[in-house]
Amino acid sequence: MRVALPRWAGTLAVKSAAFITVMCCALAALLGVLVHVSVTDQTVGQARTLALSRLKDATTAYESGDTLLPGAGVDPEGLPERLRRLAASGQRGTMVDMHHGRPTMWAAGPADRGRTLAVAVDYSQQARTIDALDQSILWSSLLAIGATLLVGAFAVTRVTRRLHATARVARRISAGDLDARVHDPLTRDASRPHDEVAAVAAALDSMASSLQGKLLAEQRFTADVAHELRTPLTGLHAAAELLPPGRPTELVRDRVAALRTLTEDLLEISRLDTGRELPVLDTGYLGSVAERAVRAASAAGAAAGTDTRVRVVRDVYVETDRRRLERVLGNLVANAHSHGRPPVVLTVDGPVVTVRDHGDGYPEYLVAHGPQRFRTEGGATGHGLGLTIALGQAEVLGARLEFANTPEGGAVATLTLPQEPPAPSGPDAAGGTVRDDAGPADTASR
Repeated sequence: MRVALPRWAGTLAVKSAAFITVMCCALAALLGVLVHVSVTDQTVGQARTLALSRLKDATTAYESGDTLLPGAGVDPEGLPERLRRLAASGQRGTMVDMHHGRPTMWAAGPADRGRTLAVAVDYSQQARTIDALDQSILWSSLLAIGATLLVGAFAVTRVTRRLHATARVARRISAGDLDARVHDPLTRDASRPHDEVAAVAAALDSMASSLQGKLLAEQRFTADVAHELRTPLTGLHAAAELLPPGRPTELVRDRVAALRTLTEDLLEISRLDTGRELPVLDTGYLGSVAERAVRAASAAGAAAGTDTRVRVVRDVYVETDRRRLERVLGNLVANAHSHGRPPVVLTVDGPVVTVRDHGDGYPEYLVAHGPQRFRTEGGATGHGLGLTIALGQAEVLGARLEFANTPEGGAVATLTLPQEPPAPSGPDAAGGTVRDDAGPADTASR
């Protein structure tokens, strides 16, 4: 059975703290064992030497018939059985055991007629010394572990703070903020040695600068090309209008119109790429804005002969840039007509607007990563700029534009406006109405 760990359990700081704790405990235990064994061996050795010395004196006195010293005796009470058997076999030995409730060092050797001569030496002081040593080792180890944890936590926190700052900057860059930089303190002084975090931060700053330079160069190139094409295309359009009527003239005018639309789209994208576009806010009912966007697109003739159902479930009074909002909705509807199948339904439900068709749905890359300019799927026509422009204009409005495929089949684009200001005094707009208008004009490609 797997146990779900909290998110903080996988952080570098927690892992580092756990590693430091384990290593400190292991090191403290190892040093404690070594000190304990060394001091215990020394203490026991001294007590054993003293006991054997007294046993030797007692043996001399016993063989001479003199009176035995205090603590010495033949077959005394409390002598450990193991030591008694060792002495009975003709050998001498020592052993620590409890006697009358106190630790005692015994030394025993053989006496006459199979008896045992033994000496008892008080071992209480040595036992207390060892116990005090063990307590000192324990408390000093805990103190050392705590101090090491504090120092380690401070050092790791500094590193993780720098890593978090680097991660935040990386997320800002991925979100489009190419001016974001880490500016790690260690990278400001080239003479100071750089650690791994500083190296990563410097590499990220360098990558962001290089990426920003390339994108700015691409934006300038796109804008310059579009501006340079604008003037000759205007002349070409005027010349095409002077051609005599006929099928070749229609083809020329159609291609010139497509080039003009592409040029205007490129100019619009270059403006959106600068990130300096600001909305001109106005107020109005969202349902009316949606219906006006569909009518304007129909008048431009991009989807002649097609119908778009405008369905207002719940109308709201919004404060937004109506021109940009109409541009977004027009491109979404145009894309639905160009690459989906009817019916195409635009639904207003509060601050949320959805555009759905009943075709094969959006490509997988578009649902996963969003629209990409100049990329189309299969035999689709267009330049892949319509949805890119719609997404860019939605970002200027502060709205969220999402693309998905419905389980029943078909693509659905969902535009969520950022706010819903209170409606002004006056009659409310009718909700739940369905209105059919002709399709949009702006060409969009998936």
